[in-house]
Amino acid sequence: MAAHFLLLAAARTLSLREIYKSGEEAAYETFKRIRWAENAGEAACPRCGSVEVYEITSRRKFKCAACYHQFSVTSGTIFASRKMAFVDLLAAVCICVNAVKGLSALQLSRDLDCQYKTAFVLSHKLREALAAEVAGHTLDGEVEIDGAYFGGHIRPANFKEDRVDRRLSEHQTGTRRVVVALRQRQGRTLTFVRPTEAHGVDIASKVVSRESVIYADEASHWDNLSAGYIMGRINHSEAYSADGANTNQVESFFSRLRRMVNGQHHGVSPKYLHQYASHAGWLEDHRRRSNGDNARAAVANAMAHPVSRNWAGYWQRNAVA
Repeated sequence: MAAHFLLLAAARTLSLREIYKSGEEAAYETFKRIRWAENAGEAACPRCGSVEVYEITSRRKFKCAACYHQFSVTSGTIFASRKMAFVDLLAAVCICVNAVKGLSALQLSRDLDCQYKTAFVLSHKLREALAAEVAGHTLDGEVEIDGAYFGGHIRPANFKEDRVDRRLSEHQTGTRRVVVALRQRQGRTLTFVRPTEAHGVDIASKVVSRESVIYADEASHWDNLSAGYIMGRINHSEAYSADGANTNQVESFFSRLRRMVNGQHHGVSPKYLHQYASHAGWLEDHRRRSNGDNARAAVANAMAHPVSRNWAGYWQRNAVA
């Protein structure tokens, strides 16, 4: 029987040993090659686009000869104003893409020997950059749709007489959310966080082309999609797959996300659940790609993503508040 892809040498094209053995200068050159790939790694001014720049080697900065703007390899990107060494930054990306079911900020801080706050913000910046890869993306062909609830756990009281019916709305914590996932077979996964699974009907009408075939389970709210799409339905109380109708691929995504949330993070705030969901979707979509290719793609996404409005100065804003 053929070995699983992740067991093959082709899946391992980058390692932490290789990153640290190559050193800081090699990591810096890697960021330059990825940031300015269309210019063979030679710097170009992010303000005016001129390639007539010269390097201030003592500060790892560049100055444009046309507009006199000074910039660095991470200026204007999600890594702007970073203080971490490039070799550690590249190692962080490698660690994150190697963790196929996610990685807690606490573990990342231990691996990099940095503060928890640094690892927390860095991992969220990476998630934001990865999510941008499917921003505005639409699906076609065969698409599976489903929803799964996360958060809002209510711990039962110790004594039986003190326990309440946790299904009732008056006993809910208000932090329970559903991740609606749409996954194109042999394609991408789109994720959305909503209060209920029924919101997925409106989402599907916006991101799935009308020529597509949508596969869903027996939940009654998916009946509303029949007016605009060819539907394939599967009743999970009877079977998990029948005559090509199944939601196995989107369920595979939810399996990864649940292991990420429960096994690595042990709980996720509803405020940031969308980032964890998109991260799991990115990992699921690229599970058959080598870790070296995934790391380069993650760095490329980060270099193409602008400064984060949510995470730049995150802890400083909290301190002021």
